[in-house]
Amino acid sequence: MELPVTTPNSGGKKKGSYTIETKNLSYALPSLYDELSWIFCCKNPKRPQKFIIKDVNCEARPGEITAIAGPSGAGKTTLLEILAGKISPTKVTGEILVNGHPVNAKCFRRLSGYVTQEDALFPLLTVEETLMYSALLRLQGGKKEAANRVGVLIKELGLEQVAGARVGGGSNRGISGGERRRVSIGVELVHDPAVILIDEPTSGLDSASALHVISLLQVMVAHQGKTIVLTIHQPGFRIIELFDRLVLLSNGGVLHNGSLEYLKERIKFSGLQIPPHINVLEFAIDVTGSIVIHTSETPNVHFHIKDHGEKKESLRKDDEGFTISNHNDMVEKCPSYANSYVEEISILGGRFCKNIFRTKQLFATRIIQALVAGFILGSIFMNADNNLGQVALQTRLGFFAFSLTFLLSTMTEGLPIFLQERTIFMRETSRGAYRVSSYVVANTIVFLPFLLMVGLLYTVPVYWLVGLRGSMDGFLYFAMVVWMVLLMSNSFTACFSALVPTFIMGTSIIAGLMGSFFLFSGYFLSKEKIPSYWIFMHYLSLFKYPFECFLINEYGGKGGKRCLESERGECKLFAIDFLKQQDIKESLKWTNLAVMLSFILGYRVLCYLILWCRCYRTRN
Repeated sequence: MELPVTTPNSGGKKKGSYTIETKNLSYALPSLYDELSWIFCCKNPKRPQKFIIKDVNCEARPGEITAIAGPSGAGKTTLLEILAGKISPTKVTGEILVNGHPVNAKCFRRLSGYVTQEDALFPLLTVEETLMYSALLRLQGGKKEAANRVGVLIKELGLEQVAGARVGGGSNRGISGGERRRVSIGVELVHDPAVILIDEPTSGLDSASALHVISLLQVMVAHQGKTIVLTIHQPGFRIIELFDRLVLLSNGGVLHNGSLEYLKERIKFSGLQIPPHINVLEFAIDVTGSIVIHTSETPNVHFHIKDHGEKKESLRKDDEGFTISNHNDMVEKCPSYANSYVEEISILGGRFCKNIFRTKQLFATRIIQALVAGFILGSIFMNADNNLGQVALQTRLGFFAFSLTFLLSTMTEGLPIFLQERTIFMRETSRGAYRVSSYVVANTIVFLPFLLMVGLLYTVPVYWLVGLRGSMDGFLYFAMVVWMVLLMSNSFTACFSALVPTFIMGTSIIAGLMGSFFLFSGYFLSKEKIPSYWIFMHYLSLFKYPFECFLINEYGGKGGKRCLESERGECKLFAIDFLKQQDIKESLKWTNLAVMLSFILGYRVLCYLILWCRCYRTRN
């Protein structure tokens, strides 16, 4: 697929450009002892630090592609993450300057675009939908403005032929790796950033796809004057010729910061000969031990005139149509959220809906599962209460307990999807695309009708087949309780998906807590027999309140006069007396629903707080 030779001008306006410079930048991994130092009362001894990067001095200019290269473990990705603001500035020593002024991290993150090495995209959205939702969240002006920008961007990225194809990934077949990489770049280009930071843009791509990606970036540099900084491991001959500036790292230090020709001269000055079949950068990486590391104490005086000439040449580029923005301009241009609170909820809700309906294991499987389980359980417990006696009563209680176990446990299937969304959520919110609260509210609203449908598909067959209290108000109340149980389980899963780092840990914690809730629900042990130091688990149990609701609905109200046990034609136990034995009051019928609603809201609020803390730590 051929890339366009020219790039459309974005609105015909001169774009502000930014020069990024680092001075004596250092970053060391904190040791476990340092992290826990607050525990110790005595003064901590000084321990040697392990520096990932140390005394890094480099520069990236507008209208140039600056490539950060070096062997594995040299600190390439760490340096890029520091520039992108992914690593907290409080953990870094040295200076990062933008146009000669200290960087405003919050504004810089919103004005720049940062593409990670992993393509964090929704696999079930099409290429056009992926870019469209990103544009709607990042641009002002509504759908028309977003559609125009996406149309231009798809042409710039050479994605016209796959615009309607799903992105794919993992078990979902989709577009190729090179096309997926260009989509990831496009997601960060929708707001037309003046600075683009890309981690390993050619990683995992064949030579042709890698060249396509770098050529695309070169076109943007030539026609739009963007400042592009990327990391790269082993570029080919054709790719390396497209770089304007190279920053060569080794063991966290800068070996070279300048042009390709400048690197050749430095290698020759070191007394080394470049073999004809190896490109300059590859050879330089192999012989890093023979090149003097540049620090603020050891400047390269031999090529000072050469480097000064490069700066003049770059300044001439700035005079050819790219305006250098000062620090005040960057602060003034620092965008707030592009959409209002309601608009964000609407956009995110639309994206949630498409992902849910296209996710077979979440949508189709849940619907079939609810319907099949309703019929199977209904056939197993069919008319189990026709006979009187303790066995029939225990059978009915077993049905209620198993129903709750099924309804609460099956919602953990959504955990992998929540975790996948969290990666994308962290990237989008860190760049100022939308508010954390908008995400949580939109997620909650979208699941309301979906879980109502699942609840009704389970309730309709099971309620009438089992032969529960035969009245419409009893059926509607049962259906409402089932819906609330599904919402509680969904909110509980969403909360812990925001907290746990991996799927395995998430399933372990959720399964353990669900088992504990069932144990302390009052079904196995009555409240009086639970030890006082565990009684709090009884009141926190997600099983307790819906279980009591089921019993009140079946044996309270108009059904309270039913006979549950009889002997010689005389009733020994009425339904209302059974509720008294269980210490369940009919007045709890609606109070328990209110408690269940508070659980739903409480877990959602907790989910919001956890996500907000994660975002705050990322931003700061």
